[in-house]
Amino acid sequence: QVRLLESGGGTVQAGGSLRLSCAASRDATSGYCMGWFRQAPGKEREGVATLYSNGDTAYADSVKGRFTISRDVIKDTLYLEMSGLQPEDTALYYCAEDPAWRAYCPLNPQAYIYWGQGTQVNISA
Repeated sequence: QVRLLESGGGTVQAGGSLRLSCAASRDATSGYCMGWFRQAPGKEREGVATLYSNGDTAYADSVKGRFTISRDVIKDTLYLEMSGLQPEDTALYYCAEDPAWRAYCPLNPQAYIYWGQGTQVNISA
């Protein structure tokens, strides 16, 4: 069992920055894939960034160059550094983990088993 708790959301003006955190507590070893996902009102949940256990990362085209995913293994905490935020980045942001072995970490939310409750990010124009 894995429990994920996101924090760090808030309201910032366009062009601003935020850092999201996802603290994990687990009864087993880490999965191979962790990621950040978001869901805006009226839209489907979408992948933002993923991190493979070997350090490989993947980003949605919409956030490349603006967002950075990373992990502190000792703290067992996943991070998402967001800069150049725009109103279209407004969403509920979730972290998730897939415990299964994979050759790469997909951005498809359906591949992930464990989910946090989300942290809200609001970007004002």
